[in-house]
Amino acid sequence: MKLKTVIVAAAVAMVLPVAALADPATSADKANGARACKTLKASMGATAFSSTYATFGKCVSAWTRAEHQNRHEASAACEAEQADVGFPAAHDGKTFAQFYGVGKRGANALNRCTQAKAKAASAAERQATVKAAKQCKAERSTLGAEAFKAKYGIGAKKANAFGKCVSKLARA
Repeated sequence: MKLKTVIVAAAVAMVLPVAALADPATSADKANGARACKTLKASMGATAFSSTYATFGKCVSAWTRAEHQNRHEASAACEAEQADVGFPAAHDGKTFAQFYGVGKRGANALNRCTQAKAKAASAAERQATVKAAKQCKAERSTLGAEAFKAKYGIGAKKANAFGKCVSKLARA
């Protein structure tokens, strides 16, 4: 049963990038992106935040895309779970509606599942970004500013080395 779920999730993941392009970011994605940036700025500190994202608007733009992608991935995962006939066996005998829904009839289960999964994915990405910023800050101190710029910077001026470092480590 788990293999079937993995296969369905993999198939949905292959189609997901195409579907994401057809659906523009919603106002909720933008609001969630702005909230993520406020949280990151508080967690990372203003200096690390501005070194990672040149402006607050650039951060919001990047995180809006991330929130949009998280929502689509969560939706696909929840739809795969909902279609999985083995779901009750893996969830103490509860159906998808009983596990995620509200009330006796399990109302709004798919939406609640999607929101929970998207929220968890976004939190994990924010944590990874904060952790990466701390690692980059330590590496910059160890290497020195010029060596750090040479390692991560781009272009003639080796601009945005800190942001490139954070991006690289957060993805890893």
